[in-house]
Amino acid sequence: MSGHSKWATTKHKKAAIDAKRGKLFAKLIKNIEVAARVGGGDPSGNPTLYDAIQKAKKNSVPADNIDRAVKRGSGAEGDGASYDTIMYEAYAGGSVAILIECLTDNRNRAFADVRVAVTRNGATLADGGSVQRLFSRKGVIEVAKKQEGRTITEDDLLEATMDAMPEEINDEGEGFTLLTDAPDLVDVRKAIQAAGLDYESADVVFWPSFDQAVDDVDQALKIERVVDALDDLDDVQNVYTNAKYSDAVEAKLAEED
Repeated sequence: MSGHSKWATTKHKKAAIDAKRGKLFAKLIKNIEVAARVGGGDPSGNPTLYDAIQKAKKNSVPADNIDRAVKRGSGAEGDGASYDTIMYEAYAGGSVAILIECLTDNRNRAFADVRVAVTRNGATLADGGSVQRLFSRKGVIEVAKKQEGRTITEDDLLEATMDAMPEEINDEGEGFTLLTDAPDLVDVRKAIQAAGLDYESADVVFWPSFDQAVDDVDQALKIERVVDALDDLDDVQNVYTNAKYSDAVEAKLAEED
């Protein structure tokens, strides 16, 4: 089940962007509010909320902020903002598909900001559905190798998830990424926990059905500029691409970081 992970490409440079802690906190808090609004404020009965809280904790969001977000979302602490999920689509660097997932309380603002970020960075907005059809919903679970004095191996994960059967387990260097069908995400995550292992995050994402090879550094830099500009917007929660950088391009981008 091992292989190259598209998730590594999808999230390229995201760590650097998310270092802007305030924006990251805001996005994580928004995820918690929406999860609580949709499925209720009890994490034990709302796995989406459970995973949103887990991810916030892993990123050092203060417990008070998490608690308030749950209360706002569930209606226990006044009426929180009502967020809509909106998808925008674009092409960059020629034929690389970009899918932009927004959570917003102002559709007009979200569209205007996305349009500016896309067009000012040399990309083009696409017709609705033309890009989204190139992606499907998948579950992605990230597991660190170093956990409480032990090193987790691929065999440990294979044994833990034997019955849950993830589609892929990919070695990313400092950790593993497990790919699942979206409905199987919770079962795989629970199997990992039942084996006494911890996980960093568990998310349902948009996964490209095919990779678009990018072998030119200048083209890759243009794509990254668009992704960075979009990821920096308050209303944008996630940005997905089907770009697959060559090893040489990856090395050059690492130098740019």
